[in-house]
Amino acid sequence: MAQPKIWLGVSLKMYFGYQQTLAWCREVATLAQHPAVQRGDVGLFVLPAYPAIPAVTEIFAGTPVRVGAQDVCQAENGAWTGEVSASMLQELGCSLAEIGHAERRRHFHEDKTQIAAKVAMALRYRLTPVLCIGEPQQGTPEQAIALCQQQLQEALAEAVQHNLHGEVLFAYEPQWAIGAPQPAPDSYIRAVCSGLQQLTTPDGITLRVIYGGSAGPGLIQRLGGDVNGLFLGRFAHDPQALAQIVQEASALAEELPS
Repeated sequence: MAQPKIWLGVSLKMYFGYQQTLAWCREVATLAQHPAVQRGDVGLFVLPAYPAIPAVTEIFAGTPVRVGAQDVCQAENGAWTGEVSASMLQELGCSLAEIGHAERRRHFHEDKTQIAAKVAMALRYRLTPVLCIGEPQQGTPEQAIALCQQQLQEALAEAVQHNLHGEVLFAYEPQWAIGAPQPAPDSYIRAVCSGLQQLTTPDGITLRVIYGGSAGPGLIQRLGGDVNGLFLGRFAHDPQALAQIVQEASALAEELPS
């Protein structure tokens, strides 16, 4: 099956309640009828809070929209109170797992060892890791690329050790841009993402680079082919704004080579 030319993902974080999540998903399900989504040129994925996953997968059943989780436990099973295993996420119909978001690194003190274990666990259960990486402070694009390359190698270390294969969505999120009124400057994002696309990955690991960090309408067309998609937050909480971004991604996909 051909991969989408452009990925658009939405994390709902903890902004919505249960019924609000379902109402939003029902509206977004109508976007799955967009010709570019139906053709597979534009891929959509949604990461709701854990308790909503079963109902959300039901809402998107029969559509191309993929559902994932905002985290995954690094352990297979056992006495891990409050955690959710990769096997259970797979059983619930998830096909992605977000790993290493800056908020989890900051608030829950997730380190490179935990993140590497989570990436390996996700790949073991055929969950596409949405691996969040980005520099804490703004510097030069070259500095950002070097830091991201180091973090990527660390995050894939356990997967390489166990010879695990699969696709990784590299969500480039400069931490200083997360939650900011505006995303990072376009020229900066383009330079970094273009460099990240050139990184060498281990055998069997396919990398797609998507940008997150206050990403909203208008951005995907300005970034062009330097990025493989967007990882959207609060700007996509308005279904009409998401519909606009889907349309923009569709127009860009038509310009990109097959």
